[in-house]
Amino acid sequence: QRWKTNATGVDARVECHHSPVNRLSEQEEQTILDTCNSPEYAHLPPSQIVPLLADKGVYIGSESTIYRCLRKAQQNKNRSTCKRPVKRHKPRALCATGPNQIYSWDITYLPTTIRGIYFYLYIVLDVFSRKIVGWQVYAQESGDHASDLLIDICIREKISKDQVVLHSDNGASMKSSTLQVTLNKLGIASSFSRPSVSNDNPYSESLFKTLKYRPDYQLLPFEDLLSARHSVSQLITWYNNEHRHSAIQFVTPDQRHQLLDDEILKKRDVVYKNAQSQHPRRWTGLTRNWRRVKVVHLNPEKSSKAKLNRQNQTEEQKVA
Repeated sequence: QRWKTNATGVDARVECHHSPVNRLSEQEEQTILDTCNSPEYAHLPPSQIVPLLADKGVYIGSESTIYRCLRKAQQNKNRSTCKRPVKRHKPRALCATGPNQIYSWDITYLPTTIRGIYFYLYIVLDVFSRKIVGWQVYAQESGDHASDLLIDICIREKISKDQVVLHSDNGASMKSSTLQVTLNKLGIASSFSRPSVSNDNPYSESLFKTLKYRPDYQLLPFEDLLSARHSVSQLITWYNNEHRHSAIQFVTPDQRHQLLDDEILKKRDVVYKNAQSQHPRRWTGLTRNWRRVKVVHLNPEKSSKAKLNRQNQTEEQKVA
């Protein structure tokens, strides 16, 4: 009330300003700054300065007090020679509803008979169909080889501008100026993973494990490029045309890439419905879910995952 009725408008409360009894004086604060800035301690943090002073029988303040004084003097900053940490953001969420919308590509090592020398397997994967739309084995890793591979894919798949998003990690070949110029000419947008986060590029990582853990994969090192390309060609043919992929309802990637999976899955559902009608006592609930996977997500947000789960639950309830 006294404050409001005061005509000057200043704080008129009694004893409203207090000073801590343990407050450091200006001289003591300056002593802390002089000590921390001295040649003997300028390169050390307060956590190192305090015990060194204690060994000499000197106490100028606690670690928190020294940090507070340095922060007040704007001297509590990163003084190391290493790069300051950079906050990395998760790549934007993408979704594909058909083939030739999102590509994921990566490079993996293939061992040779010479220790320390490797061949490099380039693979471009269609995220929606899981089909390998392009691959090649080279003796070097470079953006020029990646550019040639992308140009060949765009010609074979008849890719138009602004149709495909190409996702990859942060390798030197992926971010090379040659490849970026080629992508700009082709009208392909780029998407990159966070540094050292393999989960941002899961489809390519999973594909490499599938191929390299096949019994047909050559365990011995390759002698030359011809043998490496021959072995990889057999693996790619098996993967695209014979392998039933679990994430796309066990149809082959080539079938899904040609949009034949919907008809195949409907026939499977009819087979199961007929089996249920012939022996209903052997079925305690619904038949197996053979519904087509309509949308494939790349690095989805948590809200997108929850929405997708709700949609799946709603579809199951409608079928029931």
